[in-house]
Amino acid sequence: MATQTQLPVIDADAHVIETERTWDYLEPSEQRFRPLLYASPQDPTRQFWVIEDKIRGFRFPTLTEQQLRDLSQRSGRNVETPQAARELDDVQLRLQHMDALGIDIQVLHNTLWIEQVTQRPDVEAALCRSWNRWLAEVWQQSQGRLRWSCVVPTLLLDEAIEQMRAAKEHGAVAVCMRPLEGERGMTDPYFYPIYEEASRLDMAIAVHIANGNPANCELWRYLPGSRRLNGFALFRAPTVLACFVLLLSDVPHLFPQLRWGFIEASAQWVPWIYNEAARRYEAEGKRFPEDVFQTYKIFVTCQTDDDLPWILKYAGEHSLVIGTDYGHTDPSSELDAISVLRQMDGISQETKDRILSHNPQALYNL
Repeated sequence: MATQTQLPVIDADAHVIETERTWDYLEPSEQRFRPLLYASPQDPTRQFWVIEDKIRGFRFPTLTEQQLRDLSQRSGRNVETPQAARELDDVQLRLQHMDALGIDIQVLHNTLWIEQVTQRPDVEAALCRSWNRWLAEVWQQSQGRLRWSCVVPTLLLDEAIEQMRAAKEHGAVAVCMRPLEGERGMTDPYFYPIYEEASRLDMAIAVHIANGNPANCELWRYLPGSRRLNGFALFRAPTVLACFVLLLSDVPHLFPQLRWGFIEASAQWVPWIYNEAARRYEAEGKRFPEDVFQTYKIFVTCQTDDDLPWILKYAGEHSLVIGTDYGHTDPSSELDAISVLRQMDGISQETKDRILSHNPQALYNL
């Protein structure tokens, strides 16, 4: 295991790209729910998951190594990953790449569930169960270096809790929640049983950029002139809003031991919602904790182009983590994020150690 310091380096936001093999863990009676992968005849790199005869979930374009190399050169960020590593067909190859990047542990998040996968409870339960079993096997093959956030069927809360318990026993360190789940927001009391069980299991809630409300997705996707807004409006903005709503809600008081990770939306928005929330507390005659992110156990993934000295004044030293977005190719992806942060001016070595090691250990209870 390659590390540059005695502290373990933790990639708080890495990904796995689902493949047709992801669904090999479905029960025989559930094979009729198996997602099918189709490619566009005009552009084979554009692929789509079809579930119940509808395009569902989320799928990044499947780029060749040369296309990834060209994208890296255009963006100025390294996004080159071997296909067998990002799809976890070859776990050892993934671990070798982590060694080369100076990463000891990655926490893996899904790709498909960035958008709604189904509206049928039985289908959701089956697909979540298969995905979680897949990651459980990956964790076992990785000797504990690949941890993960489980997906749960929020349409069947009893089943969700059962899957959380099984996932916890097989390497999961968080429960994935979307800012919007159908017609409900993340702080809706409907989800309290999930939060209660996550607290009992000592698992974090990972609020990865996503949007589980199809109507909201359609609004932004087809709004005139919105093409360049797609990822920001569909996924990042709801994640920021979810954190703001959490600050104003009773949820942190009802579940005081629960840890929250807001993943892949950068951290540049932290001062904005801090001030907005503080004003609303003041208007209601309530005391706003100066260290509210630490008090409420809220963690945020930062990016290397964030203004970290400014953000730290609001987030504090104990609330920032960093991820590479391994496997993806969007504006948050930067495989060299760890080494770039190490060389960054303006923040102390102690702060860097917190972001790279202490804080993600605390978030994910590693």
